[in-house]
Amino acid sequence: MNKKFSLQSIRSIDALVIFFAVFLSFINLFFSSKINNWLINIISNLVVSVLVIVLLKYSDKSDNLLLDQIKYWYPVPLIFLTFKELYLMVKPMHEFDYDHVLISIDRWLFGNDPTVALFNIANPVFTELLQIVYGTFFFLPVILGINLLLQKRFFDFEYSTFIIVLGFFLSFIGYLIFPAIGPRFTIHNFDTTNIELPGLFLTNFLREIVNAGESIPTGTLNPADVVQRDVFPSGHTQMTLLVMYLSVRFNVRSKYFFIPNGLLLIFSTVYLRYHYVIDLIGGFVFAVLTIWIGKFIFNWWMRATNRLEFNFK
Repeated sequence: MNKKFSLQSIRSIDALVIFFAVFLSFINLFFSSKINNWLINIISNLVVSVLVIVLLKYSDKSDNLLLDQIKYWYPVPLIFLTFKELYLMVKPMHEFDYDHVLISIDRWLFGNDPTVALFNIANPVFTELLQIVYGTFFFLPVILGINLLLQKRFFDFEYSTFIIVLGFFLSFIGYLIFPAIGPRFTIHNFDTTNIELPGLFLTNFLREIVNAGESIPTGTLNPADVVQRDVFPSGHTQMTLLVMYLSVRFNVRSKYFFIPNGLLLIFSTVYLRYHYVIDLIGGFVFAVLTIWIGKFIFNWWMRATNRLEFNFK
């Protein structure tokens, strides 16, 4: 039976995606004199917004399983595409990076550089473990989502997806405002990372995947100049904390994996030289901010679309 497409068909997550696409378009337009690809970015954001609306229109009128799955999971590739749009925006918008500020804060807090101090406990087995754990970051929100869908907890899935995507978008705003490249470039020699911090079997391979995702594949000349500016806040810390929180909030069995894995993952961000400790503190603050404002925005949209609100008691 055909149903009429209406505002109620637009979920909180869809509204958030469209809003952030418009937000990034305005940023591109405002800095168009500096961002070479500003027009391509704006067109891409427009296309994303239109595709989301078309997807919702047709999935709302049918019982097509494939369209339903696309509707559930399209934020996954979208987050990566948005991350790469930032790559084209952040550096042109700023004359310099803010690593010197982050380094100064860490030294003020600890009296030294934490990544240098952690080198004293480094060994290949520990490095291998932490590099593998670091790589699980990309799967944590997906595992949480699969858990909720398998239990047919569609409302909890929608709320969790909204919180996770909001968290990513807030961290992206942090990158736009406060670009930095991290201690593996500033305090340490990036080119000798594999020598100074070796693993066993998978470490170098996993590092190359991370590097490629940050636009510095093997053989890149002057990697510090072209790497993604994505250090503050630590998105790995922020998003891992959000997944841990949601897994406990909804009491999914995978919480017994998320919590120990998440704690190791957060530690790995400094041990593996991707982040300063102040980035982790920023990630914690951003996670709390995401949860705090997320519930109000989510319920506001639910009221605006005459849908059931989330009970946070």
